[in-house]
Amino acid sequence: TYIPMFRGFMYMFAIIDVYSRKIMGWDISNTMSAEWCRDVMLGAMERHGKPEIFNTDQGSQFTSSVFIEALKKHEVKISMDGKGRALDNIYIERFWGSLKREKIYLNPPNGGVDLYRQVKDYVCFYNTERRHKSIGRITPDERFYQIIKNVS
Repeated sequence: TYIPMFRGFMYMFAIIDVYSRKIMGWDISNTMSAEWCRDVMLGAMERHGKPEIFNTDQGSQFTSSVFIEALKKHEVKISMDGKGRALDNIYIERFWGSLKREKIYLNPPNGGVDLYRQVKDYVCFYNTERRHKSIGRITPDERFYQIIKNVS
C-alpha cells in the first residue's frame, strides 16, 4: 500500500496471518520491487515458518517470476485475488485502514525514519495490545500463540 507522509509517500508491504490477524512481517521502501517483496516474505517465513497458502493481489511484484519462484521453492500454495478486487484480501485491507486512521493520518510522518518508527510502534501495538472483536476480543499475538501452544 501507499503510506502518505508530510511530503510524498512510501510503500509498505505487510503479511498477515488470516486466522490470528497477526502481522507476520512488514517493511517500507521507496519502491515496490518484486525482490523487496520476496525478501520481506522470506523473512516472515524464517521467523514464523512457511504458510500453507500465500494470498496476494495481482500486482506486478506478486505475479513476477522472482516472487512466484520463491513461493514454489518453499512449496507454498499460491492464491491471488481477482483483478481489481481488494475485498478478496479484506484482512490486510482492514489493517491498512486501521494503520492509516489510528496512526498515520493523526501524525503524518516527516520522512522515512519517522514513518518506520511509527509503523514499528503501530505493528507492535496491533499485534500485542489491540483486541479484535472478530477473534473473540483477544489480541493477534494471543490468538497466534494459543495455536502454537495447542499444536505443541
